[in-house]
Order: sequence, then structure tokens, then C-alpha cells
Amino acid sequence: MLNEAFEFATATRIIFGCGKVKELPGLLKPFGKRILLVTGAHPERHKRLKSLLEEAGLVVELQSVSGEPTVAKVNEIAEFLLRRQCDAVVGIGGGSVLDAAKAAAGLANNPGELMDYLEGVGKGKVLPCRSLPYVAVPTTAGTGSEVTKNAVIGVPEASVKVSFRSPYLLPTIALVDPELTLDAPPEVSVNCAFDALSHLLEAYLSNRATPMTDAVCREGLSRLGGGVLMAYWMKPDHLPSRIQVSLASLLGGLALANGGLGAVHGFAGMLGGMIGAPHGAVCAALLAPVLRMNYKRAGEGRDKESQRLLGRISEVSLMLSRDVAARPESAIEIIEKMAQTQNVARLSKLGLKKEQFSAVVEKASRASSMKGNPFVLSAEELTQILLDAF
Repeated sequence: MLNEAFEFATATRIIFGCGKVKELPGLLKPFGKRILLVTGAHPERHKRLKSLLEEAGLVVELQSVSGEPTVAKVNEIAEFLLRRQCDAVVGIGGGSVLDAAKAAAGLANNPGELMDYLEGVGKGKVLPCRSLPYVAVPTTAGTGSEVTKNAVIGVPEASVKVSFRSPYLLPTIALVDPELTLDAPPEVSVNCAFDALSHLLEAYLSNRATPMTDAVCREGLSRLGGGVLMAYWMKPDHLPSRIQVSLASLLGGLALANGGLGAVHGFAGMLGGMIGAPHGAVCAALLAPVLRMNYKRAGEGRDKESQRLLGRISEVSLMLSRDVAARPESAIEIIEKMAQTQNVARLSKLGLKKEQFSAVVEKASRASSMKGNPFVLSAEELTQILLDAF
């Protein structure tokens, strides 16, 4: 049943469009003079942006993030923020960079260390104060982190990735410039686009869906249909498809932050921590198997929820195929074909062992994202999903 009473929260301001990154100096000036610029492993890629900020009279400090953020890295950046007395934070990069910058901006303006606030493995305390002003500038299209209230953080000693979550972590400004995705490596573009697709699809099928998230998901899914993703992957310099996928990614972030996800992300958080595989790659391997299992369960049921889900999967098939004659299961076939065409790695290639299945199922069944799945899946059904993706 659709949730008619709901709340919808996002970044204070969203700016979208080609060339918009040039507006960053003016956007930052009201926050103060000293800015921390958080980048990926190669900060030299953003030399021109750093110069633009400095030409505008801003003092720019630098921190870089290599790989996915860990508790230690976030604590390190937060300490740097305090030591250098920065007035605001800019994260420019993929989801890992945005999450690290978001978490550090939040932690720097609050007491304690990161483990005090983490879900599951930490103390789970509520963040008492707003973060420092934070501007999120994605250079990939997939995570939607620029409009979410959580940051995914690796805890290596526990072999998991968990969320640092609070409404106070919502970015002050989300600046999405599709031109920044033009230089993304092909493998990153594939994995991130599957992540965006999984956000939209899972939020649309979620038992926490609302009228607002439905509107966002329908718009986002329709942007990815009719071969847009294939053009995005096969023609890296094709700006029209870059715009569509960047917008879909933004919409996916809005949807997941307000409507929840499902079994794909219930698994992905656990698997990312256990086998160290990129989040988008895990989502790409799991998306069709999870959708197939939910479709199977819906087909077996006669209740309203099952009928609702069948109708929604049919809508997804129509939006992705742009074919009025599409069968309900067409969405599964389309996703499988895209995965095969792009040589998406199976879970076995990503490092999962069959002897780990029981541990993965046990941990994933308790994940917060799993609670949004339209059906409660049994251990046997979860295991079958892993086998299908293996």
C-alpha cells in the first residue's frame, strides 16, 4: 500500500546543468574564505577548479581520498578541517569522495569520533548539530550521494560498510554538471549507471514508496529507457546521454533517500565490506536476480501487495523498453542483456566464495535496506539470488 503520509528531504539547493561548475566560486563566498576541497586520488585533475576558486579570493586546502572511505580516513579529514579552521567543504569526485567529504563535514562540527555515530558497529548516537556548509559536486553518474543524508563508510576490522546517517548531513548545495562525467573510466561509467538504475528501480518497488518518490522514480526510469544507457556506455563523449544519466542519478538519490531501497542494497553493503568489490559492480551483478525473485513472489501471490508489485514491474518494463507491447518480465531481460553486453562481472569474479553464502545471507537479512524490499525473503530465497548472481 502506498504511503500517503510522508516526508521528503533533500539538499538545501540543487543546481543542474552543463557548465554549472563554473558557478562554484560565487556559491562558496557566503560561507567564508577558507575552503577544503576533497578530491579523489588524483587532485591534479581539478587544478583548473582550484585556480578558479583562488582567483575568486578563496583560500583552498586539499585532501584526497583513494578508494572507498574508512573510519580512519574520515576522522583524519575532520581533524584536518578543525586544524586548518576551514569554513566550508567541497567534495568533487565519485560517490566515495562525496561520502568522505560529507561525513567529515558533519563530524568536524560535532563532538566525538565517527564510531560514536555509525549504525550497527558503532554507538549509533544521534548527530546533535548541523555539519559545516558542504557542496557536493559529482563527477560520476550513479550514487546520488549529492542529495542523500547518509555516507557509506568502510569499517575494515568488522569487514562491513555501514551508514553514517543524519538529516544534518544533507548537502547545503548539490551541484551536478554532466560535463564532469565525460572523463569517467568506462568501467566506472558502467558500474555507476547500474547503481543509478538500481536506486530508481528499488525505490519504485519499495514498500516505503510515497507519491513523491514515485514521481521521481518514474521520471528517472524513463530517462534511462530506449537505449540511453547503451549510448552512454558505447559513446563516452555523447553529451546528450551524459545529461540523461546524470539527471537519472540525481533523481535516484532523491528516491533512495526518501523511499528506501531493497534486497540489492541489502546485499551490497555486506558484500562490499566482505569482498572489497566496488558497490556499483555488486549492484550490477545482483539487480536482475533480485528483480526475478520479487517478480516470482508477486506472481505466486493473490494479495493486493503482489498485484501492486506486478503492475509496477510492468511499468518498469514499459519505461525501460519504450515498447507498449512489453511483457511484465521484459525489465528482467533488458537488465540481463545490458549486463551481458557490458561484461558485468559475476559475484564469483568479484571475489565471493560459495562457502561465504550463509554468512552473507545472515548479515544481509538484518540490513536496513532489506526492510524496504516488497517481500520478506527467506534464507533459501536469498541464497538462490546469490546463486543466480554467482
